[in-house]
Amino acid sequence: MLQANNITKSYGTLQVLKGVDLQIGKGEVVSIVGKSGAGKSTLLHILGTLDRPDGGTLAIGGQDVFGLGERQLAAFRNKEVGFVFQFHHLLPEFTALENVCIPAYINKAPVEATEKKALGLLRYLGLEDRAEHKPNQMSGGEQQRIAVARALINDPAIVFADEPSGNLDSASSEELHSLLFKLRDDFGQSFIIVTHNEELARMSDRRLEMVDGVLKG
Repeated sequence: MLQANNITKSYGTLQVLKGVDLQIGKGEVVSIVGKSGAGKSTLLHILGTLDRPDGGTLAIGGQDVFGLGERQLAAFRNKEVGFVFQFHHLLPEFTALENVCIPAYINKAPVEATEKKALGLLRYLGLEDRAEHKPNQMSGGEQQRIAVARALINDPAIVFADEPSGNLDSASSEELHSLLFKLRDDFGQSFIIVTHNEELARMSDRRLEMVDGVLKG
């Protein structure tokens, strides 16, 4: 599903990634742990095509993603990649349903079919009764589940999560962790999760550690 070879990235004289290799299979959940500043989020942003490396190659679903132009890459990212961040980044003026639909609207999907699909995701996540609520009317855990639904609306092949439970209480964190694995089992997406949460890391199929700019596992 994903193959990265010899990924390097520097900022000025600081070399953050020093030749990272990684292979992820379909339906695999891989966690990446490590000290703050070790380069975990930098790697996640490159693997998620939000940033380009200085060197190395990246293929997702067999597509050489950095061989694409910027417009093609943006279209590929919108369709094939999902994101869940520590801070959910929901748009406050939109309802839960509208927030979930946004990536599909960007992809020019039909409105009626998109809303039906979004409602199905909200129902699956136990949030159907929150469809018309705005973010400030929901708990932190509910908002993060809305962000998960948004990440799934375009049926991405792979989902990248950066500290997805880092802003949640213990109960909401446990609920979210279980949800990620249920999603993998039910929908077959691959997940790459950057986390400081060792419980989540241990639940993963593989736990990798970022040390001095390389992945060890």
